[in-house]
Amino acid sequence: MNVRWLIRSQSIVTLAAGMIYPYYLLFLKNLGNSYSKYGLAFAVFTISSAAVSQWLAPRLDRHGMGLLTLSSVGMMIAMILFPWLEAYSWVLVLQLLMGICNAMQKMSERLLIADHSKRGERGIVIGAFHFWTSVASGFAVIIGGYMIDWLTIDVLFYTSACLYAGSAWVTWRAGKRISAVVSETVGAADSTF
Repeated sequence: MNVRWLIRSQSIVTLAAGMIYPYYLLFLKNLGNSYSKYGLAFAVFTISSAAVSQWLAPRLDRHGMGLLTLSSVGMMIAMILFPWLEAYSWVLVLQLLMGICNAMQKMSERLLIADHSKRGERGIVIGAFHFWTSVASGFAVIIGGYMIDWLTIDVLFYTSACLYAGSAWVTWRAGKRISAVVSETVGAADSTF
């Protein structure tokens, strides 16, 4: 099956995350003014991601594509809001949102890899997926470094938001195409009976 859309959308997500991540850490450190506050913010992210995964698990099979799209939209919103934050409490709120989006993204991408590949051929799909998302991650840090030399960290957050929006658009379009194919297949099967 064709998973190029999934590889493309998740490479964009990896590019968006990798471009901002090193500078996002500095942003959190400067806003929190201590390593313990940074640790708390990151803990809110990881614990909220873990907690929401338990809630998402029974819903994942029916809503995987929508959750993947929604995760990119949520991250886009977080990236747009980050430069405007002045209070540490709002950082924690955004960390909670980002943790939820992280769980939706990670769980959905794994489900969709399994759904859109055949047993015995998944290794090839996983290899291609890992290759392209890793390449995107490597280039992201380089691009982010050059951008922050010429621009501000705010622009980096906004660029990351645009990339998340691009990923949401790719998955939304793929979801519409897949739904159309499924509807045609079901309709054709119904007409034969």
